[in-house]
Amino acid sequence: MEERRFAALDLRKQGLSQAEVGGRLKVAQQTVSRWARQARQQGRKSLRKAGRAGRKPLLNEQQLQSLEKLLWEGPERLGYETPLWTCARVAHLIEKQFGVSYHPAHVWKVLRQLGWSCQRPVGRALERNEAAIAEWKKATWPALKKKPKKKAEPSF
Repeated sequence: MEERRFAALDLRKQGLSQAEVGGRLKVAQQTVSRWARQARQQGRKSLRKAGRAGRKPLLNEQQLQSLEKLLWEGPERLGYETPLWTCARVAHLIEKQFGVSYHPAHVWKVLRQLGWSCQRPVGRALERNEAAIAEWKKATWPALKKKPKKKAEPSF
């Protein structure tokens, strides 16, 4: 967008009309007019990009790196019984370590920023017999599986 604004000023200096500039840059004629007026009143620098939108992050880069190291240590370090990070637990960790309060529902954005994803542990029975399961899938399952019926010969 910044390049487009400066291109519009350059085209106007070459003598093109606002309509011609707008057509070339695929913006409305009124937009070209507004950019030209802004540059005239506040200077060319006023057309530079404004910077990041929205609120600044509560945790800086160094704190995010520290958070990731703490996450790798596991939730048992905080006294939780299971080795499973939940958003509520991560929010508690952030508040305890950095004094920054996050709503548990927002913590997933921080985790995704760190490259973490939502995963659930696989629940498996302790009595599970992998060899018996593999044999059943190989021998019994194909016999039980429904097979498509053969189509009848077309009648002419």
